[in-house]
Amino acid sequence: MSGVTGSLRLVRLAARRDRVTLSAWVLGMAVFLAGTTAMFDASYTDQPQLLVPDTRIVVENPGMRVLGLVTGASVGGYTLHRDALTLMVLAAMMSILAVVRHTRQAEELGRSELLAAGVTGRYASLAAAVVVTLAADVLLAVGLGLAMVVAGQPAAGSFVGGASIALVGVVFTGVAAVTAQVASTTRGATGLAAGVLGVSFALAALGNMVGTVDSAALRVTSAWPAWVSPVGWGQQMRPFADDLWWPLALAAGATSVLVLAAGVLVSRRDVGRGVWPERPGPRHAHPSMRRPAGLLWRLQRGALLGWATGLLGIGLVFGALSERIGGLEGAATEWYETFGGAADLLGAYWASMLQIAGMAVAVYVVTLLLRLRHDEAGGTLEPVLGTSVSRLRWLGAYAVNALVGATALMLLFAVAMALTGGQVLGGTGVLVRDLVGAALVQLPAIAALGAGVLVVVAVVPRWSVGASWGLVVLCVFVGPMFGPSLGLPTWLVDLSPFSHAPNAPAVDITGGPLLGLGLVAVLLAVVGAGALHRRNLVLPA
Repeated sequence: MSGVTGSLRLVRLAARRDRVTLSAWVLGMAVFLAGTTAMFDASYTDQPQLLVPDTRIVVENPGMRVLGLVTGASVGGYTLHRDALTLMVLAAMMSILAVVRHTRQAEELGRSELLAAGVTGRYASLAAAVVVTLAADVLLAVGLGLAMVVAGQPAAGSFVGGASIALVGVVFTGVAAVTAQVASTTRGATGLAAGVLGVSFALAALGNMVGTVDSAALRVTSAWPAWVSPVGWGQQMRPFADDLWWPLALAAGATSVLVLAAGVLVSRRDVGRGVWPERPGPRHAHPSMRRPAGLLWRLQRGALLGWATGLLGIGLVFGALSERIGGLEGAATEWYETFGGAADLLGAYWASMLQIAGMAVAVYVVTLLLRLRHDEAGGTLEPVLGTSVSRLRWLGAYAVNALVGATALMLLFAVAMALTGGQVLGGTGVLVRDLVGAALVQLPAIAALGAGVLVVVAVVPRWSVGASWGLVVLCVFVGPMFGPSLGLPTWLVDLSPFSHAPNAPAVDITGGPLLGLGLVAVLLAVVGAGALHRRNLVLPA
């Protein structure tokens, strides 16, 4: 019997188990891209004279280049600048979750040991997970390409665009295959892969921000950091302009090396154990571990440290680029003026960066709150509630950790940006004070989104993961970063809590919007707590 014996049967099993989940990922992203492409196409068909100036705004603004590249003036290229980064992150997460589910999680739940008792090789589960996930990535590339073709874009650029997004999913199939061998838990494997994704985004953003702009202001030549990032490889395919296919070879090579490395690691560890074994804890727990909040802090501190490291690095980079923003002129300033007006271009830049950080921190809060469902579905909640811990106390522990973590991350990002910004502009002390206050302004919006996720977990627990991430995507894309550019109606843009956070320090902070967001967060939290208190636990079968 070879190491891959039984792989075909496991491929069929994995495909059957994930037929709904993976189909939802692919169709959801394709429908979203088709809708936004159609909106941009309709907008520029009515006002074609705006396409070149809008493209130049993107190319000339280092802050806008964080979201990706646009090469030349085209509706498809402009649409992908707006959508591609989010779709790349979603494609990566689809691949990470699929691979981890069929490898590390299967071992954690005992399924792998049961399968190993039959006629299956040592590498069969890994091979099946990789094959099914890569097939989903290929279907994603085709689906996204067809979505843009249906929306009226040229076929060549559309399929290059679809491939550029799926490329990231392909590489992170290999990344997840490795982290599933390294970590001893599902959460650890997913967290490590997500950390690699964060570093990949940071490298691509840095390479684009410090890149050089051509004389026509329609093209950016990225710096070297973008070329060591899978996200950067996808962006360098430059759909609807150069239509380059060769970056796919980089992705294929990297994925092959990663999958081979994962295979080597499989043969060097025990089933159910990771290469990095879980360390035994101290003989006596710290007194804080006797309380739910203290226990959750202990479980979550590693993830919080990872997020803090990423935001610290990004904040330092964004602050160092403040000097460039002060020298922008003409059309390049228009995007920032929507945040703070022409009178305070630097303040508008800082406001936009803090808003991006606020959305990122909201993602951290959502991942933390979704552990509520993980505790319930995994069966660890029931024995906890069998003690003196009530449901509200358990819920309060999550709320406290989410609020403390979000506050710490926002403050760290603001201080990092102020320190490097102060070095290039002067006045570090004043800048720290201003940016710290502006960072705290984002917290009520983050709290409102977190409270909405709590309602979802309490009311529809079985669908809470997908519904919660759908809520996050909705709040980000109808919010101030994308909603106005997509031509969405004001009432829809106002549904995002981020639309109501004052754009400090570009504008004065007013208490009305913050009070309103705080009240919404409290009301949603009360509704979620009440629903959770009344319903039965949804336990594993």
